[in-house]
Amino acid sequence: MNPIRVAPLLLVAAACVPTAEPESAASAEVVQPVRATPAPVPTPTPSPSTAAAPAPLFTFDGELEQGGWIRGRVPAGTVEAALGEEPLSLDEDGRFFAAFDRDANPAATLRATLADGRTVTSPLAIAPRAWDIERVNVARRAGGSSASFMRRRQPELDAIWDARLRETGATGWRQDFIWPVKGRISGRFGAQRIYRGEPGSYHSGIDIATGGSGTPYVAPADGVVVLAAEDFSLEGKLLIIDHGQGLNSAFLHSSRLYVSEGEQVRQGQHIGDIGASGRATGPHLHWSLKWRNSRLDPLLFTGPMR
Repeated sequence: MNPIRVAPLLLVAAACVPTAEPESAASAEVVQPVRATPAPVPTPTPSPSTAAAPAPLFTFDGELEQGGWIRGRVPAGTVEAALGEEPLSLDEDGRFFAAFDRDANPAATLRATLADGRTVTSPLAIAPRAWDIERVNVARRAGGSSASFMRRRQPELDAIWDARLRETGATGWRQDFIWPVKGRISGRFGAQRIYRGEPGSYHSGIDIATGGSGTPYVAPADGVVVLAAEDFSLEGKLLIIDHGQGLNSAFLHSSRLYVSEGEQVRQGQHIGDIGASGRATGPHLHWSLKWRNSRLDPLLFTGPMR
């Protein structure tokens, strides 16, 4: 499935055993109960050879809410899997990563097709979030970007889009993420203004303000640098790191970058310094996370800042 191009600005329960033998194995479907809270599922205990084999299961944990994520393993014998209509990438052990957009629907479904033709589904309940919405009694600024600006901007958007499509085989998606830098959170993911009933763009990442320009920041997880831009019109010095499985981080407004495109980085490695390059009102780090076309909340990857 080809992703929809968007301009970047900037996934269980008990086994369910069929009560009757299906007429055709190829048409059988195993459905796991709806999963509302993430918790690892133990491997089913093998049944005696005279009993029906237990149904295979998805196992996963994570943050089942808007802007959240899941990480787990597909049922044994899976040949392909998806979250809704989005195909999942699987590693050699059948492990996967998937996530939920800021505006994700309250229900989603994991689906796996097995080698014997059966289908296993796992319904998911995605918790809604109470976003920071500010309603202002002024009209939204009219108009769009000028032709002269777009002549510069479009190649930048194309470079960002292409970078996020790159598959590097990185494995940082398996790790517990760390904060790239600690400081005051000056902008939260998902915040949005409504201009006389017309919604503006929501904040696509998290802003971290520190002591000032030049403060170092580090890689939150292992990855490969897929873009290191020195002078983009809005982002300034921009760094994008692929963590694998379609998950990537972007770091905006840097004063200096210490890594280059194609370089492998390790969690905790110094990769740049905070700045106010591009369109920024002051020194801060804007950190955003995406999985495919879904924008994610970095706070759900790191936990509260301590």
